[in-house]
Order: sequence, then C-alpha cells, then structure tokens
Amino acid sequence: MREFTKKEILRQDFVDNEVFDLINRLLSPTASIDWDIEIIGNVRDAIRREVTDRQIMSEQELYPYRAI
Repeated sequence: MREFTKKEILRQDFVDNEVFDLINRLLSPTASIDWDIEIIGNVRDAIRREVTDRQIMSEQELYPYRAI
C-alpha cells in the first residue's frame, strides 16, 4: 500500500481539526467535546456525502484515503 504524502496528511489533519472546531463552536458555550475521532469521522462522512453527491469535489480531494 502506498504511503500518504505530506500534503495528504496535512489535508487529513486540516479537515479533522476543522470538523472538531465546528462541533465545539456549535455546542459552545453550554458544552464541548473532547477529541473523539469517531464523532469527528461521523460528521466528516456526512460532509463528504454532501460534497461528493453535489459534485463539488471528490472524496480524495476532500479527505485523502487508501482503499483496504
């Protein structure tokens, strides 16, 4: 399996951090979440579906991944 490039890793980190920040901004000031990649991934997947269904960008452009 091909290794992720530095650019791909930076993109993944950016998307995950933005989703985490979004969740906490939406909950603030009454609540917040700790870093939880499961919650972040669920929200990221919902965003991915909307972005790809509307053909705004590809899955790989939004969040680089490797098929298993």
